[in-house]
Amino acid sequence: MIRTLVADDHQVVREGFAALLGTQADMDVVASAADGAEAVRLSAEHRPDVVLMDVRMPVLDGIEATREIAAADEEGGPRILILTTFDLDDYVYDALQAGASGFLLKDVPAETLFEAVRVIAGGEALLAPTITRRLIAEFARLRPRQVRPESLSALTPRETEILGLVAEGLSNHEIAGRLVLSDETVKTHVSHVLRKLGLRDRAQAVVVAYESGLVVPRA
Repeated sequence: MIRTLVADDHQVVREGFAALLGTQADMDVVASAADGAEAVRLSAEHRPDVVLMDVRMPVLDGIEATREIAAADEEGGPRILILTTFDLDDYVYDALQAGASGFLLKDVPAETLFEAVRVIAGGEALLAPTITRRLIAEFARLRPRQVRPESLSALTPRETEILGLVAEGLSNHEIAGRLVLSDETVKTHVSHVLRKLGLRDRAQAVVVAYESGLVVPRA
């Protein structure tokens, strides 16, 4: 059973998402929050597997709430799925940087929502959609590039190569095909990359790859 928490300051939206998730046999909505501060408190109280987090909320916005939840639960804590609209795209990169595992547009079909929650709950990052890769690349391009972290020097040449492919949005299976490796080998390399860089998941790996300049955003 996937335990979920829905955070959105609009009651109709909040109740709508909760009702949709409640139709799934493998999902249980354990709490709902009307602002970011309440989301942080209820997350600590109910220990959900996935938090659906709106961005613009009173008291504490979704990005800061994401940062607090991720900081409090560095390992094994809730995975955070950002709910956004096209006019909030400029917040997506900040949310991923704060510790979110992916984002979803609010007007997606119900089946897409369900699949996203399952993907996030399974420990994967929701980075497959092309629009996500474009957003990450665009906002990395617009921001001053940071000096490449010393921690990247801890990666082997193969791990560095795989990190770059992860940042391009490739799945483990796609990386395996490109490098002529087994899926299990790629999975092991990705795990080593996350451990060496102290990252929660692939979403954080993508942020690091762009910020460090390892991957250069395409024009």
